[in-house]
Amino acid sequence: MRNAPFFTDDTIVFGILMLLLGFVFYTSAKEDGFWKKFYGIVPALLMCYLLPAILNSFNIISPEWITINEAGEEIEKSSNVYFIASRYLLPAALVLMTISIDLKALLNLGPKALIIFFAGTIGIVFGGPIAILLISIVSPETVGGAGPDAVWRGLSTIAGSWIGGGANQAAMLEIFKYNSQKYGAMVLVDIVVANLGMAFLLYGIGKKEIINKWLKADNSSVQELQDKVSNYQESVKRNPSLNDYMIILAIAFFAVALSHFGAGVLSTFFKNNFESVNDVTSFASTFGGEFFWMITIATIIGISLSFTPLKSYDGAGAGKIGSIFIYILVASIGMKMDLGSVMDNPGLIIVGVVWMLIHFIIIFTVAKLIKAPYFFIAVGSQANVGGAASAPVVASAFHPSLASVGVLLAIFGYVVGTYGAIFCAYLMEIASP
Repeated sequence: MRNAPFFTDDTIVFGILMLLLGFVFYTSAKEDGFWKKFYGIVPALLMCYLLPAILNSFNIISPEWITINEAGEEIEKSSNVYFIASRYLLPAALVLMTISIDLKALLNLGPKALIIFFAGTIGIVFGGPIAILLISIVSPETVGGAGPDAVWRGLSTIAGSWIGGGANQAAMLEIFKYNSQKYGAMVLVDIVVANLGMAFLLYGIGKKEIINKWLKADNSSVQELQDKVSNYQESVKRNPSLNDYMIILAIAFFAVALSHFGAGVLSTFFKNNFESVNDVTSFASTFGGEFFWMITIATIIGISLSFTPLKSYDGAGAGKIGSIFIYILVASIGMKMDLGSVMDNPGLIIVGVVWMLIHFIIIFTVAKLIKAPYFFIAVGSQANVGGAASAPVVASAFHPSLASVGVLLAIFGYVVGTYGAIFCAYLMEIASP
């Protein structure tokens, strides 16, 4: 953790993030000149992610920092922008972006989405030990260590995070007892490499036609879903009034309230009635997490509302408002990425990069074999590595209605995360020098 950034007030930080988003949207709308060429190479969504990362790298804004109080004691402080975006705006966005979904068409996407998701999981499970084997040839000390300092123990926490999420990561730390004083380095590798992976996926979205052509992909089911939603949006499209906007926001944030209330009730219920839920080493511990239930409930509410007359509010801009919330979330995620920290732990960063490359090689290979579209690759990968906070970001970049696909796959990740990471950890122990 570093010294306080130039701006520590969240009100100012949020204003800066909104200014960056406005700049990207303003310049990306240019129909000729430099900006048209620039965004023909670099997707606008990627810029919404990278610009906050650049400001973080120069310590202008930061997600967390250390300050000194009057007694000379170090105090850890953090920004709440990401917390608000992920806990309030994300569930609101999920509701608004799934309110127009065609559930039957969603199911018609077929088994390829699940196949690619599990290919991504396999890529992480086997990518860890393969990365250790490869790096040990050049630098055995980088992946060595013994007892609580063994690097494979620390890498097990990354496996938990990349297959599942934060709860699974904590479970791995508890199970394999990695040296807590060195744990920060693993968190850094997790954040840096995962965000580099997300940047790669976002860049690929701008080249999806070329990638789909190389994959010889059958994109018909995804395109059919997009077309159905787009046609429905056109059929109910109207010039929105203040009344429409107020009702849309009422739907969104009452759903957020229900999601938080339900998450608290369900989380408490499972913790109080099932001992295994309180054991972080257990598969069932997932059901004790409020974030898990919040995302699940918000998605269920959105899909449920798609069967009611409220679905017509998508024509008044519900999906667009949901997209605004998603872009704010993207900027807040970007703010967590310090590009300058990449070389703080070069050896471990290289291990992480090799690991991520193996994940991508496996997921692309399987997609090539079954002719799955890039949409499934991007969302399947991010549902593993990024989880429910960022999988809908990638999915909605293809079409707002597809955000629910990312969430549903991410929920699978939470479920299989702990045991997938345990298996990966044992393989990494075998592979370690």
